[in-house]
Amino acid sequence: MKEAVLQQKEAIVSEIQEKIENSHSLVIVDYRGLSVSQVTELRNKAREANVDYKVYKNTYARRAFTNLGHEDLIEYLNGPNAIAFAMEDATESAKVISKFAETNDKLEIKIGFLDGKILDPNGVEKLAKIPPKEELIGKAVGSISSPLYNIVGTLNQLTQSPLRDLVYVFEELAKRKENEPAEASETKDVEATSEETKEEAKTPEEETKEAVETTEETNDAE
Repeated sequence: MKEAVLQQKEAIVSEIQEKIENSHSLVIVDYRGLSVSQVTELRNKAREANVDYKVYKNTYARRAFTNLGHEDLIEYLNGPNAIAFAMEDATESAKVISKFAETNDKLEIKIGFLDGKILDPNGVEKLAKIPPKEELIGKAVGSISSPLYNIVGTLNQLTQSPLRDLVYVFEELAKRKENEPAEASETKDVEATSEETKEEAKTPEEETKEAVETTEETNDAE
């Protein structure tokens, strides 16, 4: 009997570990104060967004996170917790939880977890506002006026960067676009100045030739 119970507990810990490893992000919440109907509504909204919302005993969750080397999350696993795992889009767990919390103040966002980093509640809200990666890439392509090799490099950066960095990449693209007109104008001014300098600067041979031609013209006139 004890062996069967132990195996059941180990299976639950393994299930949590698998979800942590396979999810793109997760959000831990305190659902204390929510009614049964509100919890059901939250589960349904999570399911629609391919987010796995589930309640686990803290002892099992602690073991799962510890086994994966995430001991820094243990302090947040107390009280009546639920975990929302984003199984497809890394922003969806944050989006679902943040939107639900807007109209249900009993739901407390404790932390988020993305790319091995802990997000505070403010970080979870910021994550919720980030468009999906595909949309970010589309916006980047539409806003770039750089040479093709720069576009390729930027897209490569977008597709390979962790999601938490994509928003900074996108902001950098916007800054580059704003600076391009000024840079282009400066480049043209430099090029024009360079051409004028080339015209004004003459080699000794050219100056001698010009002097000879002037003398010949004078002699012809006399």
